[in-house]
Amino acid sequence: MLDLTAELSSAARGVAPEWEDPARYWPRLSAATGHLPAPVAVIDLDALRYNAMDLLVRAGGLPIRVASKSVRVRAVLDAVLRLPGFRGILAFTLAEALWLADTHDDVVVGYPTVDRVSLQRLLDDPQAAARITLMVDDPAHLDIVDSIAPAGSRPEIRVAIDADASLRSAALGHIGVRRSALFSPGEVAAFARRIVRRPGFRLVGLQMYEAQIAGQGDDAGPDAPLIRLVQARSREELRERRAAIVSALSDVAPLEFLNGGGTGSLEFTGSDESLTEASAGSGLLGGHLFDGYRSFRPAPAAAFAFDVVRRPAADIATVLGGGWIASGPALASRQPLPVWPEGLRTLPREAAGEVQTPLQGRAARGLGVGDRVWFRHAKSGEPAERVESYRLVSGDEIIDELPTYRGEGKTFL
Repeated sequence: MLDLTAELSSAARGVAPEWEDPARYWPRLSAATGHLPAPVAVIDLDALRYNAMDLLVRAGGLPIRVASKSVRVRAVLDAVLRLPGFRGILAFTLAEALWLADTHDDVVVGYPTVDRVSLQRLLDDPQAAARITLMVDDPAHLDIVDSIAPAGSRPEIRVAIDADASLRSAALGHIGVRRSALFSPGEVAAFARRIVRRPGFRLVGLQMYEAQIAGQGDDAGPDAPLIRLVQARSREELRERRAAIVSALSDVAPLEFLNGGGTGSLEFTGSDESLTEASAGSGLLGGHLFDGYRSFRPAPAAAFAFDVVRRPAADIATVLGGGWIASGPALASRQPLPVWPEGLRTLPREAAGEVQTPLQGRAARGLGVGDRVWFRHAKSGEPAERVESYRLVSGDEIIDELPTYRGEGKTFL
């Protein structure tokens, strides 16, 4: 059983964490996994522990709901949820929630669902219905449930409202992701009243995810000053509007949870007195998109390696595979980042390819066929869709093999 409760070995020795010294960290992972064929994916135990504890500190005592999309390894989810301060799962599909609800009793589906097959399973299973909360922001979501089984013929269904937490700027337009159409306190309260008047549903929660703060680094590139300015304005507006929404909802129904945040905004979320919990997941494994924040720096707990298979030029080494591109806009920031040996970069005209990835830079001249190159993914959970397991490394040895969702035969989205 993966245990994250032990004291961090680096902290116990009173020295800097090993990942802060790349010349020690990455060769150690190479030595531990050198007998395995590439691609090989690893999770470093000390780095995972560090990230889990850092999330709790940054949340300032607010309980954290673990975003499963950003992990996709049940052993990691289970281990994190055994730590005091973590509570419940934020799933990304209903099919996944049904699977996780076999062993977890508090699973919120973070996005609306129209999956009729999974809804039928939910409606046929009173235990699952008691453990799973659906996300809604439109009466059509309720209509689909009733079209499968009307109230009175099924268990009461738990639902939470997803309200828009983006910033609407007169100068810049919509800042944030396009999620719910519910924005104002009046809109959210009106929808809440429709839910509580409707038989067969119970309103239990609110979700407001501030992607423009949680998912946007504020310490990288020439736009960083503008990003910080916009985020400050967004925090000010959101704190006021979210408090008004929560106040309006309190007149409609007693709620079990008021959820906000994400890995990149835990300090803000933890200070928002309107909320009862935060959500985070990406910070556990530490994708490189989170390197560009001023307030924190996650340890590179998860990484993967490919082997050099050819040398097309003196200053280029090509690895087999590598094109594990992260979701989102097709920018360089979504590419996997070569981190060891240091001084490697992808080619602008090829980038990271499905079959091969040429790498250029000073370190490429010293790489030979068969040598190993380590990468970090831009996001945290998505590499789990590429491999069947992570090798759990402690010190200089593999201590466990942790199956991913894919390794357990599950591919939800």
